[in-house]
Amino acid sequence: MMRRFWFATAAMVFLAASAGGADPQPYQNFKVTVFIPVQFVERMDHDPAWMQSSWDTISSRLHVDKVFIENYRSGTTADDAALAHVKSFFQSHGVAVAGGMALLGPASRAQFGTLDYTDPKDRALVERVSAQAARNFDEFILDDLFFTNTKSDSDITAKGKRTWEEFRLQMMDEVSRDLILKSAKDANPKVNVIIKFPNFYPSFQGMGFDLEHQPQIFPEIWTGDETRDPVVTDQQLQQYESYEIFRYFENIAPGRNGGGWVDPIAMGSLDRYAEQLWDTILAKAPAINLFEYSDLLRQAEPGDRTAWQMRPTSFNFFAMMRDCCGFPGSPGAKEPVMADVAAYALRQVDQVAGALGTPVGLSSYRPYQSSGEDFLQEMLGMIGIPVEMYPQWPQAKTVLLTEAAKQDPDIVTKIEQHVRAGDKVIITSGLLRSLQDRGMDQITDMRVTGHVLAATSYLEGPGFGAGTDIGASTPILFPEIHFYTNEDWAVLRGLADGRGVPLLLVDHYGKGDLYVLAVPESMNDLYRLPSGVLDALRRSLGLELPVRLEGPAKVSLFEYNNGAFVVESYLDHPAATRITGNFGHLENLMTGVRLTGDPLAPAGWAMFRPRPGQTTPVARLYGYELQIEPHSLVAFRGQP
Repeated sequence: MMRRFWFATAAMVFLAASAGGADPQPYQNFKVTVFIPVQFVERMDHDPAWMQSSWDTISSRLHVDKVFIENYRSGTTADDAALAHVKSFFQSHGVAVAGGMALLGPASRAQFGTLDYTDPKDRALVERVSAQAARNFDEFILDDLFFTNTKSDSDITAKGKRTWEEFRLQMMDEVSRDLILKSAKDANPKVNVIIKFPNFYPSFQGMGFDLEHQPQIFPEIWTGDETRDPVVTDQQLQQYESYEIFRYFENIAPGRNGGGWVDPIAMGSLDRYAEQLWDTILAKAPAINLFEYSDLLRQAEPGDRTAWQMRPTSFNFFAMMRDCCGFPGSPGAKEPVMADVAAYALRQVDQVAGALGTPVGLSSYRPYQSSGEDFLQEMLGMIGIPVEMYPQWPQAKTVLLTEAAKQDPDIVTKIEQHVRAGDKVIITSGLLRSLQDRGMDQITDMRVTGHVLAATSYLEGPGFGAGTDIGASTPILFPEIHFYTNEDWAVLRGLADGRGVPLLLVDHYGKGDLYVLAVPESMNDLYRLPSGVLDALRRSLGLELPVRLEGPAKVSLFEYNNGAFVVESYLDHPAATRITGNFGHLENLMTGVRLTGDPLAPAGWAMFRPRPGQTTPVARLYGYELQIEPHSLVAFRGQP
């Protein structure tokens, strides 16, 4: 019988270590910044008493290293005197200062009223506020509203025969160079201008965000890590994106991705806010920005935590209240505010962040300005497969490609060369559909037929009717993939009323292997797959990673190159999981407790089995059964 370790969580461990105080200490592994929108800059200028009292509230609960003081947003511009007043106040309190701006117009028919960058008045405005920010600050950041969605008469004329994507990308590059940077540098040659990219990266090219060129135009970028509520959403954001998007942008601008940016909008519960903060730091962000100042002052409403509020979760609302504010009804008790929530969550992750090495994961190539199977990498992260995205073909033995890779005109050649040389490529059904008439038939005969099959039960392993039963589900629709029997073979398949449903097919080419992963017609159905199917996918897709997770969906695994890893559950109920790896012991990075693993026999079909003449050393595997509390994380380091 394998021993089960109850890890909830770090919550109980953190109770003693997380006590708040009148003088919060700096965080050891990252900086904390706060953005102050222009309306509150003006209020501070007009009401110095409120500026002092509000800052007393925040600074007595949360250590802040820097504030971004905004000079322009939505038609409102602060004057130089107001900026100087607020800047002087924070400097006198030992806080670093920088500028900020949100390039929105005063009104629009669109949800976000962007400026019209073909309108001379708006262009002059951009030059003016950029110069003003640079005059007052040696650094300023562009809020992620620096995009365009206008289709004015002047836009239509300027676009000409170009597509809207081409027009907007070229125009926003020009605005970046000639209106913002030139104006800022003319006013202050030493100014550092930061562009913050938002969370909706699959749509960037349509709005003029240029991930290929703007990180080269601007000396520094920041990342929008806001993922908010994953259910009531119009953006399809997945919780894992708070980690994955920072990693992707870090690989776009190595060493120049200055920090992550999180807000408390549309959370559902305070745990969702804490998760975004944790995941940003787990991605190794050197700083985190809390948007925005006034939100940190508002009362911290726990939200709908009914299903788990009495459990010892990592974000423990009652422990946070005790630490910051006293028990309700006790003498001197006060109401918690969002600054208390941020401080509590950040203290937790700070305790383990220093022990984490460089993140590692299944390497995935996502070209610039690409879309297709949007956020699928994040969904794989949500089923426990760590993914590391790159804007160029990665230096890796195994490469995952989703439909977005079709943007690369040379993608078929790159696949052919990688596989033929003896490596492995995993492509999705969406990418196969896009490439099967673009030369992919020179590598494989597999094709997406355009039909769908409804799988209700699942088997792992090849064989004539054999295989291991790995679970059942209500019907899930998968694209039908045609293949030639004995040329290709399904190593993971479903059954649909007597029809086989290939979920993961393998084809040998040259010295290597090509795999095709069938993605459900509704990608969110990945979360409805039985744990046995998810375990098989994790074994197959993450075989070369040092740690593997078993268990339900919506539990993520974060791995690092020094043997450390973190398991985090986004579920509303406890999750029974198992960790496997070639380490005989685990050190809990939160408690220091050392665990001993149970030796495991090899399980599942060896998808990446060596070819004849090849030798692959077989490492001894050990298993650890862990039960993770809802909305909680736990961190370990593997040891011999």
